[in-house]
Amino acid sequence: MRRVVITGIGALTPIGNNIKEYLDGLQNGISGAGPITHFDATNFKTQFACEVKNFTAEDFIDKKEVRRLDDFTVYAMVAADEAIAQAGLDPEKLDCDRVGVVISSGIGGLSTLEKEVEDFITGNGIPRYNPFLIPKMIIDIASGHVSMKYGFRGINYAIVSACASSSHAIMNAFDNIRLGRNDVVITGGTEATIVKVAVGGFGAMKALSTRNDDPATASRPFDLDREGFVLGEGAGILVLEDLEHAKKRGANILCELVGAGATADAYHITAPHPEGLGAANVMRAALADAKMNADEVDYINVHGTSTPLGDIAEVKAIQQVFGDNIFKLNVSSTKSMTGHLLGAAGAIEAIAGVLSIQHSFVPPTINHFTDDPELDSRINLTFNEAQQRDVKSVLSNTFGFGGHNGSVILKKYQ
Repeated sequence: MRRVVITGIGALTPIGNNIKEYLDGLQNGISGAGPITHFDATNFKTQFACEVKNFTAEDFIDKKEVRRLDDFTVYAMVAADEAIAQAGLDPEKLDCDRVGVVISSGIGGLSTLEKEVEDFITGNGIPRYNPFLIPKMIIDIASGHVSMKYGFRGINYAIVSACASSSHAIMNAFDNIRLGRNDVVITGGTEATIVKVAVGGFGAMKALSTRNDDPATASRPFDLDREGFVLGEGAGILVLEDLEHAKKRGANILCELVGAGATADAYHITAPHPEGLGAANVMRAALADAKMNADEVDYINVHGTSTPLGDIAEVKAIQQVFGDNIFKLNVSSTKSMTGHLLGAAGAIEAIAGVLSIQHSFVPPTINHFTDDPELDSRINLTFNEAQQRDVKSVLSNTFGFGGHNGSVILKKYQ
C-alpha cells in the first residue's frame, strides 16, 4: 500500500486560533478554560468552558455567507484554509477528482437547532423555520462546504462516532489514500457545542467539572481530585497525501501517518471498560497496522478527559500494551489545556502530535496538584511543564460514548 504523509495542518482552538498560537499554548501549558460568554450560564451547574477566543467569523468568511453557516462549519473552513495554504495545494494544479474531504463532528449544528426550537416555542408555535436550518445543522455539511469552496471532487462525507469521530475520519482518509482511491484528503474534525442544551445535557449526566470557582484548573487529568471534563470547541484539519504525489509537487512533508486502529468496548453507553479492554485493543491494532513494536513509541497523547473512571482505565490499557516500556515514554493529556472538543478532539490532538515531532517537545498535562495512588508514580505523565524530547513517533488515543475507540500513529518522516 502507498505511504501517507501530512503536508498541512490548521487549527482553531481554545488556546490558539492558528497553528502558531496553538503551538505556543501547548509549549507554555496555557489553560483555555474560563467563564462561558456564549450564553448566560448563571443557572447552570457548570458555568465555564474552553471557548474559542478573540475570533470574528467575518474576518475570514463573507458576512452573508456566515449567516448561512453554523459555527461548527465556520470553524472547519477557517482551519481548512490554514491547512490547505500550508500544504501549498493549488486546485488549478491538482486532479480535483482525486482530492477528497472527510471532516467529522460528534454533534454538528447544535446551536442552530437550539435557536430554531427556541424561536418556535416563543413564537406561539407558529412554524416559521429558517430555510437554512437543515443545511446548517447536518454534520456532513462542513465537509461539503470545504469541498465546494475548493472544487475537490473526491470522497466527501463525515464519520460520526462521538468523541472518536475525527480520529476515525483521519483513519478513513488514511485508508482511502493507501488503497489508491484518492491522492489527497483534507480531514479532521470540528465542534461548536458550548450552548445551553449541551452544557445542560452533559451536566445532567454529571460528566462535566463543576469547579466554577477555579475554571482555569478544572481540567486536571490524572489528578486525584479530577471530577469531570471541561467542554471545548474549535477545529483541527490535516492534509493527508500520498507520498509520491507530495514529492512530485515538491510539498513540505511534516511527518508520516503510519498506522491506525478502531475497536469497540461493547460494554456501556458512557463508561469505559474498567480494565481498558477496548482501549488496549485499539492501541494494539494501531501498532500492528504500523508494523511497530511497543518500544518504538516515544509519546502517547491520551484521551485523558479528567474523569475519575476514564483516566484510570486508559492507563491500565497502556500498561497492558506497553508493559515496562511505559516507563520509557512520555504520556500527556492536552485536554488539560484545550478542554474536550468532542468530535474535534482527535484532530487537534493528532496535530499536537505533529507539532511534537516537528519541535521536539512533549506538551504537558497541566493542573496537577495531588498524585492519585492508583497510578504508578514511575509513569511520566508530563505534569505541569512541557518536556524537551526527540519525538520520533506519537500514538494518539480518542474514545467516544458508545464504546468507540480510535488510535492513530504518527512518525518522523524518513
